[in-house]
Amino acid sequence: MQNFIHLESDYNNGAHPEVLHHLMETNALRSKTYGFDEWSEAAREKIRQATNCPEARVEFLVGGTQTNATLIDSILQTGEGVLAVETAHIAVHESGAVESSGHKVITLPSHDGKMLATDLSDYLERFFADETYPHMVQPGMVYITMPTELGSVYSAREIEAIESVCRQYDLPLFVDGARLGYGLMSDACDFDLPWLARHCHAFYIGGTKVGALCGEAVVFPKGDAPRNFFTHIKRHGALLAKSRLAGVQFDALFTDNLYFRISQHAIKMAQRLREAFVGAGFKMFNDSPTNQQFVIIPNRLLPVLQQHIGFECWQPLENDATMCRFVTSWATEVREMDCLADFLKRLP
Repeated sequence: MQNFIHLESDYNNGAHPEVLHHLMETNALRSKTYGFDEWSEAAREKIRQATNCPEARVEFLVGGTQTNATLIDSILQTGEGVLAVETAHIAVHESGAVESSGHKVITLPSHDGKMLATDLSDYLERFFADETYPHMVQPGMVYITMPTELGSVYSAREIEAIESVCRQYDLPLFVDGARLGYGLMSDACDFDLPWLARHCHAFYIGGTKVGALCGEAVVFPKGDAPRNFFTHIKRHGALLAKSRLAGVQFDALFTDNLYFRISQHAIKMAQRLREAFVGAGFKMFNDSPTNQQFVIIPNRLLPVLQQHIGFECWQPLENDATMCRFVTSWATEVREMDCLADFLKRLP
């Protein structure tokens, strides 16, 4: 294989050409700042139309960790925590950002990355049955990821069940959508963006991992953002002074379905990647229908693959093997997947 293939993540490249073109064509124009620029306003309206939520509050933040930490801190009261599965991004890969604001991440079992409504209900029932619960961190909201850290996708029925438990206990449901496009465009997904908006209190549309240089769009579908949410954004260092950077990009992403076209392309490339590994005799760790694919690699082959392919080693397994993650994006090319398939077939 002549060229190194980068499959480490879906944000190891620049912006999609259409996003970059919009940045360039607006570059010389003057604008307001801190979210009041014309492109942020245009992007907000396009997102309201895409979600079918005309009253939605939409704000643009710089990145995923800042978005999770800001939104969770703004919703929770002192002494409250957020319920998430043990593999959740906020519980594993965000360096304690949520806990740094004084809110515990309360973890539940992970089922291929997903939370089960029965686990959530069981936890809450046990919690409030304990006479000493006032001495404990109070459950204040529920956090799920769509798609999950392991590339799995929630069904409408699974989200409805979680939402039902949240209503029973008066808990807001927050959906981390860092890779939302890849979940919604997956063949395994049986709902669309407007449906999701109707079934949660808040969510965000990830731009960083879906074609933008940076930026995430937080959406409160009913417009009921926490009091002083703008101030919370700035306090957490998540506010762009030059807000046009996010506004222009989301304006492009939500023009002519670009956000969803990017997601569809990445999923198609991921399917070819999966076929390449399976065709060469490798086993998959799970059945991910999204742009993240998890492959079981014999340890003896890791150095060979690492010379030619960029990927992440996620978890050591038994029998001298490692679960590794390969991720596709808008920049992944068909020829790269053809080269990958040919390379894998020639491995000893």
